[in-house]
Amino acid sequence: MSSSYFNEIWHQSQHECEQLAIIDYERQHQNVDTTVATLGGSSVAAAAEAKALLQASLYEFYLRYICLSNRLEDVYDNMIQPQKRELVRKLLDGCLGRVVELKHDLVTCDLMEFSYNDDVVDRLRLTPMETELRIPRYFLREREKELELRKQTMHEILIKLGWLEEHPLEEPLTEIEAIRLLQMHERARQGRLRAHFMKEIRKEKGKAEERGDRTDSGLMAAMKIQKMWRGHTARRITRRRKMDEMILIGMLPPPAAVIKERAERLERHNQTEVKRRHEAQEKYAVEFEARQRAILEEIKQKHGPTIKEDIADEIRAWVKDCYDKTGKLPDFPSEDQGGSLHIFSRPGTESEHSRSSARSSKESRKTKDKSKSPARSGDLNVNENQEEDINFQPATSVCLPDIRAEIEHFNDTWRDKDEAGVLSQAAYEDMIYAEKYQEVELEFRRAVDDVMRQEIELLQTMVVGKKIKKSSKKTRRSGKKGKKKKEKDLTPDRTTESLYEELVTNGIIRKYPEIKLKQFLGDKALTARNGTNPSPGDIRQLLIEYCILPLGSPAIHNCTPLIRSVLLAGPRGSGKKALLHAICTEVGAVLFDLTPANIVGKYPGKSGLIMLIHLVLKVSRLLQPAVIYMGDAERPFMKKIPKTDRTDPKRLKKDLPKLIKNIAPEDRVIFVGTSNLPWEADQKMLQSVYNRFIYIPRPDYGAMSHAWKTLLHEYSGGISNLDTSAMAKISDGYTIGAIDACLREVMTCKRKLQLRSQPLTNAELINVLCTRDPVYREEEEAFESWWSKTPLGRRRQRFLELEEEHLLEEQAQQAKQGNGNKKKGFN
Repeated sequence: MSSSYFNEIWHQSQHECEQLAIIDYERQHQNVDTTVATLGGSSVAAAAEAKALLQASLYEFYLRYICLSNRLEDVYDNMIQPQKRELVRKLLDGCLGRVVELKHDLVTCDLMEFSYNDDVVDRLRLTPMETELRIPRYFLREREKELELRKQTMHEILIKLGWLEEHPLEEPLTEIEAIRLLQMHERARQGRLRAHFMKEIRKEKGKAEERGDRTDSGLMAAMKIQKMWRGHTARRITRRRKMDEMILIGMLPPPAAVIKERAERLERHNQTEVKRRHEAQEKYAVEFEARQRAILEEIKQKHGPTIKEDIADEIRAWVKDCYDKTGKLPDFPSEDQGGSLHIFSRPGTESEHSRSSARSSKESRKTKDKSKSPARSGDLNVNENQEEDINFQPATSVCLPDIRAEIEHFNDTWRDKDEAGVLSQAAYEDMIYAEKYQEVELEFRRAVDDVMRQEIELLQTMVVGKKIKKSSKKTRRSGKKGKKKKEKDLTPDRTTESLYEELVTNGIIRKYPEIKLKQFLGDKALTARNGTNPSPGDIRQLLIEYCILPLGSPAIHNCTPLIRSVLLAGPRGSGKKALLHAICTEVGAVLFDLTPANIVGKYPGKSGLIMLIHLVLKVSRLLQPAVIYMGDAERPFMKKIPKTDRTDPKRLKKDLPKLIKNIAPEDRVIFVGTSNLPWEADQKMLQSVYNRFIYIPRPDYGAMSHAWKTLLHEYSGGISNLDTSAMAKISDGYTIGAIDACLREVMTCKRKLQLRSQPLTNAELINVLCTRDPVYREEEEAFESWWSKTPLGRRRQRFLELEEEHLLEEQAQQAKQGNGNKKKGFN
């Protein structure tokens, strides 16, 4: 598609984003008419109605921002002009951050990790596919070289350790193997000779019989051959037409080979187009950076002295004016306050420099807005005891001021810009010049401010006669910031490469299979579900919002609520480890494995454990984004360890809460645990480590049917007639991991070769499936009971109890009033 097409989509998205941001901003700053403070005071019906209105409003904004983010992501990936891409990138990050913020608000409102509102989806006329958030492609594309270098480094380390072979050599044949190979070929040669000899004998015998009756037998044979062949071709054509008709109306899926061929053809075409666009993006980006550097140097050389003189003259004039009015020298603002820019940006002191620095004043206002909203800057801990006062008030947005600033920038620069006839996608030099002029002005202003502070101090000494002590505001401010004790670096003299190699050597940093999140099979829910029965699509979206988006972009991470740790709980084979690998793959993260079985015998003793925690934290910060993983997450907090367990799982019991606490808000690091027996752990300790608990249930009929069809498509021929609906019904209670293992066991190399002559039957799969254990009802009930004891589950249970109590009270009051009315009427 052409650049004008994406330019048009961009302008439409900007217009929609502006309207959405205005409504969102007004909703946040209006009175508490559409929010619910606590359940109490008013009637249950009024409280429930207010909560439903709030949830519908939040969910509508949530869906609209998702659709907008998907569109902007497509524009950013295909747009070529570098200055436009820079603006689209900032707006995209702001919209994605707002999606995450609204998700947290919905969790607070619904008291459930998964939110549903069919009325809103129907009103917006959206399909489930349109409501699914896409992962931005730039997470990996803009780090291709870095990720390739890291893979190469790990490969070299593994080769050095002898775990991989650089050039695997073929082992020479032994004498017995050589004899067997010769015997096999000799027997095949003799068989071919024998077959040729028998063919010649049959041919001679046929010639002798043909001489006897050559007239009628030949004609009858030809007619018989014609009859059989015509019948065969007619049946084949009819069968093919019927198959094409069924495929056309959607009653049968196309053959796996056809689907694969079409997908490969489409992918080749898309890759060619995408590669061309990406090469053009890189080319124009390099030219843009080079031109920026050239213009910056040009401005410094030509206009630098003039800018310095103008700034100094303006400040001196201000000092003189203040001295004439007040009779004393003014206090010059510190660098943290903005220096001279703070003076000329105040009301009544507007100047040319303040007008030219409007963008800087916007940024200062943005930082002030951020500082006023502490709800988004810190850690969002849902494990706090909030059962007594269940608050549904949405938090103040941090991303919304950034979105509004980018919209203003677009309206000032791009909305009315005439680009008719401009075919080149190169950067506009006038815009580069204006931007770099402001940068040079700010840089020189800081230098001039330092000089002017010294001049004012000298003047103050001359006027007053003694030297005035410097204000200690800055030191007090820095003291407040530095309350947190700085960690001691146990490896100050070691490079990142040496620490990385040490952790790879000890198996702490592990190589993981590249799995895309879309490979977690299943669609989004079409109807509302409860918190313990989400669809696979809902789980995918939740992991995107909690893990992938904050890890993938520093801008999104800095403006969204902080989640330090996540626990994935579910039965064996539900896909917990696959989801972990998908998170790492989608953001190109480094995986640290702290599973008790993996660290046994490594870094022994108390000092070794301290060094291990220090290395994991230090290297994860140096190689962001990073994922710290712990399998069997319940084992460190079990009350009683089995005597047969030699892994010493309680070794990290005391250090895990400290490890999570030491993940700073600016670190793109997340701790992910997996467990299939979470109820065996001490829940208080488990909840002190993990911020979020995500339950992955066994798949329902829809997800299981989709899984059977998708997994069977990997094998071509002889499986199109297999009844996947029946298999989905029969395999109810099993996980998709069990289905995949069953197919791998049945579809051996020999069985694949026999598919054309012997199609796959349901009985073969059922016989193998019966040897595996399903997810029993008792295990599901145990998971549901455990989830109800999580912080979010407790808050939801408390809310339902309060709602029921208020409902009973209202019914009792109505019954009392009714009895009173009856007595009055009787009297």
